[in-house]
Amino acid sequence: MKIADLLSPADVMIDVRASNKRLLLQELAAKAAASLGLAGDLVASCLLKREDLGSTGIGRGVAIPHARLPDLQRPYGLLAKLKNPIEFDAIDGQPVDIVFVLLLPASDESGQIGALALVARTLRPPENLVRLRGARNSSELYSAVA
Repeated sequence: MKIADLLSPADVMIDVRASNKRLLLQELAAKAAASLGLAGDLVASCLLKREDLGSTGIGRGVAIPHARLPDLQRPYGLLAKLKNPIEFDAIDGQPVDIVFVLLLPASDESGQIGALALVARTLRPPENLVRLRGARNSSELYSAVA
């Protein structure tokens, strides 16, 4: 599995503005839901419920909010670079400016771990973060991970 299996160029957002984590997740959920033909409130609810269990902020300004959805047929990713970092209760206490939303079919528990690990491995190297943060448009942002 590659990032391109999860993420399409149309599902990359740059200079996203949000004042807090809840509003950001609702905005990203609406975009994901529109791409998938699902209800936005369902996607937002699943992401927020997972976030209530513990922050998905993995450190160094990166968060990977994720959820399993019953009506989803295949894994789906949405990558966003924020205009300004926001508080995310990340493990290192740092604000977040790179967010990769990962939505997975509820029926595929083994695939969830593999997809989540792939995203984390892709976003961990400092050189990848430099490329992501230096992206000036959505195609450069997509190219930095795909």
